[in-house]
Amino acid sequence: MMLPENHPPVPDRRIGVLLTNLGTPDAPDAPSVRRYLGEFLSDRRVVEIPPLVWQPILRGIILRTRPKKSAHAYAQVWSEAGSPLAAITRGQAEALKGAFGDQVIVDYAMRYGKPAIADRLAALKAQGCERILLAPLYPQYCAATTATANDAAFAALAEIRWQPAIRTLPPYHDDPAYIDALRQSVSDALAALDFAPDAILASFHGMPERTLHLGDPYHCHCRKTARLLGEALGRELTVTFQSRFGRAKWLEPATDTVLAALPGQGVRKIAIVAPGFSADCLETLEELAIRGRETFVAAGGTDFAYLPCLNDGDVGIAMLQKILRSELAGWVTAA
Repeated sequence: MMLPENHPPVPDRRIGVLLTNLGTPDAPDAPSVRRYLGEFLSDRRVVEIPPLVWQPILRGIILRTRPKKSAHAYAQVWSEAGSPLAAITRGQAEALKGAFGDQVIVDYAMRYGKPAIADRLAALKAQGCERILLAPLYPQYCAATTATANDAAFAALAEIRWQPAIRTLPPYHDDPAYIDALRQSVSDALAALDFAPDAILASFHGMPERTLHLGDPYHCHCRKTARLLGEALGRELTVTFQSRFGRAKWLEPATDTVLAALPGQGVRKIAIVAPGFSADCLETLEELAIRGRETFVAAGGTDFAYLPCLNDGDVGIAMLQKILRSELAGWVTAA
């Protein structure tokens, strides 16, 4: 059918895949970190304290003291490509381009900071994407990660008159493709070490313990991932939780506490992996690889190795391609 004269251009029908991750400041300096933390810590999914109580604490104390310290931490892991999390997530999107056929556009966004989820959804829609798979890259479901990424997407969609059809990537904490990718990645990293670790720690990002009692499956998902990975590797993993913040009771045992205690228990050689992160970031490269090492060595440890995340390497990309293709079934013809 011929379009009427002066009809706006109509792009070819396409399908979008939007990879999303947590976010990062624009630069490793205090003003950028302050803006980022202000957005991140104002999210009601992240901090569930009533705003009337929380915002004076956030604005009056935390955003006055924490940005400088956090900026120093970011500076230790920043590269010419920028934030490791942003650079790796961008690399994952680039590696997946063309993986599902010419009609599928793969893009990426950050829940906090840039590129924003709303902006990238608009860009996909402008390119003709009438169907979009939202893919938060969090293997274990947590309201403060997966849910808030989807919230941001749905809020953006609420402003669009002609909405695309939407699917969301479910948690893949026990997906055989994910577990096998972890097994291969960890096995390769262990084989490259010049020592045999006495123990392997699986460190997951912590959450307040109350989230478990409120029904968040995150703790159970983490435990299952570690159990399945341990079975695949043929050895038990020690599960810990990192990044405690504030006075509330958090999921335990705490990673830093365990690292400080292990040498006194005769465990002086360890390797640590972070199966809850799809890409290396501040929490893995600075908190674990740098400060974790310092804690362990100061307590008497002799050998420490941080094993990298799946990132945008071949093993990780093959895994993402497999789980994303499964969610695109019916939209995209299997290759």
